[in-house]
Amino acid sequence: MQVVARLHAAPPRHNAGAEWMAWSMFRVLVERGHDVTVWLSRYGEDHEPYELDGVKVVPLESRLDFATAVRRASVLVSHLENVPSTAALARGYGKPFVAICHNTFLPTFRDMASGSTALAVYNSEWMAREAELHFAEHPKSVRPEASMIVRPPVFAAEYATKPGDRVTLINTNPDKGGVLFHRLAAQMPDVEFLAVKGSYGEQTDYSDLPNVEEVEHVSGHEMRDKVYARTRLLLMPSFYESWGRAGVEALASGIPVLAHPTPGLCESLGEGGIFIERQDLDGYEAVIRKLRTAAEYRLASKRAKSRSAELDPSADLAAWCSVVEGLAR
Repeated sequence: MQVVARLHAAPPRHNAGAEWMAWSMFRVLVERGHDVTVWLSRYGEDHEPYELDGVKVVPLESRLDFATAVRRASVLVSHLENVPSTAALARGYGKPFVAICHNTFLPTFRDMASGSTALAVYNSEWMAREAELHFAEHPKSVRPEASMIVRPPVFAAEYATKPGDRVTLINTNPDKGGVLFHRLAAQMPDVEFLAVKGSYGEQTDYSDLPNVEEVEHVSGHEMRDKVYARTRLLLMPSFYESWGRAGVEALASGIPVLAHPTPGLCESLGEGGIFIERQDLDGYEAVIRKLRTAAEYRLASKRAKSRSAELDPSADLAAWCSVVEGLAR
């Protein structure tokens, strides 16, 4: 197959969960012998095409002909902001279109209901339920011809390491808990914290706190060595998470994850997560201090590894490949 994807950004420059989910899905298609090319829709740092994990990437700056790629494509794939335009191209050229859905916001369901979506990919069971509610409440919306669930694939072996000693937050945007993290570090001067900047949005400043080390945005290929190998506990006090890939990556090393109980995080972390309301500063401190004892940490770590094993992505990815290959026939 010739799989042509239209994304706004891609690794290694942009490493948000949505991009890494798509990348993991593209990688397995490459491993099965298919050609996958990602065309970027925003200007960035790269000016020439490059290849990563066997996936070809064409920056917008290269000024190559996207229309020619679309005409030759077996399948078109997109997500987020590029769904409407890519779906329109698919309709115009008579190509099957796949929309990868990363959140439950109205534009996600509205944009893919354009009448030309052959396949909608939801990242969780709760998102699939939310989609059903949307179509029930909007009977004039056109359902995708088919849908499936692919949980954001995390290959545990690529992330597993010996945990470090830091309490870590990945993406210091306030919606991800950046401000709470600041308050918590200020309240616990005897504990060492690690703040990893995200790839988008406002990032909280911790320069006034000597017990917080700030790390610039990290490529997904380097997360194990630069982040998880230094992390003892991962915090995810996010206002919203449709799934929460970083938490699943941490579980691979038996790193306990303390999280706000969003529907996505409850589904992804399951029994491996420790759930605390995001505004409960004292609750986070109490659990962090409790997990400083060896016995409590061993128990939480064991639960984390057990949940990681349950989330093996092999079955989801095999089903994904089979469905996409069927679209191209």
